[in-house]
Amino acid sequence: MHALLISGGNIIDGTGSQPQPNTDVLIEGDRIIAVGKNLVVEKSSEREVRRIDATGLTVMPGLIDAHTHITLGEPRTNDELFMHRDPATAAILAAYNVRKVLRAGVTSMFDVDGIFNIGPALRDSINAGVVEGPTMKSGSYALMTAVGGTAGKLIPDSGTAGYAEVVRNKEETVLAVRRQVKDGADCIKIHVTGSIPTRSGEIQVWTREELKVVCDTAHDLGVRVTAHCRGDKATLDSVMAGVDIIWHASFLGDASLEAIIDKKVPVGPVFTFLANLSEFGHKAGATSSAKSIFAGELENTGAKLRQAYDAGVKLLCGSESGFSMTPYGHWHAREMEVFVKHLGMTPLQAITCGTKDNAVALDQDGETGCIATGYRADVLVLDGDPSKDISLLGDKSLFRHLFCRGKMIDLSPIEPRAMLRGEQSSGWSDVALTRELAYSK
Repeated sequence: MHALLISGGNIIDGTGSQPQPNTDVLIEGDRIIAVGKNLVVEKSSEREVRRIDATGLTVMPGLIDAHTHITLGEPRTNDELFMHRDPATAAILAAYNVRKVLRAGVTSMFDVDGIFNIGPALRDSINAGVVEGPTMKSGSYALMTAVGGTAGKLIPDSGTAGYAEVVRNKEETVLAVRRQVKDGADCIKIHVTGSIPTRSGEIQVWTREELKVVCDTAHDLGVRVTAHCRGDKATLDSVMAGVDIIWHASFLGDASLEAIIDKKVPVGPVFTFLANLSEFGHKAGATSSAKSIFAGELENTGAKLRQAYDAGVKLLCGSESGFSMTPYGHWHAREMEVFVKHLGMTPLQAITCGTKDNAVALDQDGETGCIATGYRADVLVLDGDPSKDISLLGDKSLFRHLFCRGKMIDLSPIEPRAMLRGEQSSGWSDVALTRELAYSK
């Protein structure tokens, strides 16, 4: 048996407790077997001991990303995602991209929905050692009604397209849930709200009764349900129907906030996309109106969710990685920064959300997310003190060591790739070439 002693580090254990200076962590196999000062580990014929001096470094749980889309491939638009993807290429790219996620300090991730049901196969490939990546839980297609989801008119009236599976009645709903469980989904995701091009914002496209059919069917099979809710009533109906995790929870009202608090339903606001677009969108070609809309949503929802957090509701950290505004390997710690800036959390509180509490999203509470005896050896060692400056967790150059399931991860940068043929839509121009534009100075 091989053992690893990480000695003398400044331990942030993930529970919110103050850092423990000059403390050792002993790992054997894929488990943490001891945490304490001046641990003595004897080498023997049965045990070979490797030692890492972490003096002056921070030792903390590996990051957990509670909301990713590892199979989407960073599209710039929904039509690109829905019209320019094929199963083989998407699967190969997902195996490439999951390595980026791991090297960003993420040792566990929740892939909430995706295309072509690649997620469960990728999860199993990681577990089998075929693909290098974080420990992963995965959904399948997002369940939608014919009214649509976030892709508007690109959502078909039935069947699957992109990340959507459209159900039209109770029978189809039950069958879809059962089939997704059969195909290996760890959870069922519902798009409770969707976009209609002729209307502003998102509208609720599921009734409470329909949501309950999903929840009852999934729960009978031992599978959890998560819900995309951008609207007050959507959140309320989802909570009352039995949904296990709420995503976004945008524009909460008093009734939905009270329901979340009463039932202690975890919420993943997934603010990273909103924050990136509102703060940096101009650098990526986003419109000023889009920036304004998302900045307003961030402010409104953040105030309500702070109330939920103070009342004991777990807030989960998710990056929404998989879109052009949230590319893989770059923004997995960003949600913690947003929690500090916009929700007034301390860095330690935000770290707890992104580690120990996030384990709830993977249904692995007590298994990972803490530096403690018996927990899985998912450990990040880095320069600096993120309990004082949370932004350090977004700087991969500070990472010195990373262990996932007790295995040391190569942190050297992955070589960038070229664009694959047909991967993205192409065009002649971003705007119409009018005479005025052509001859403008």
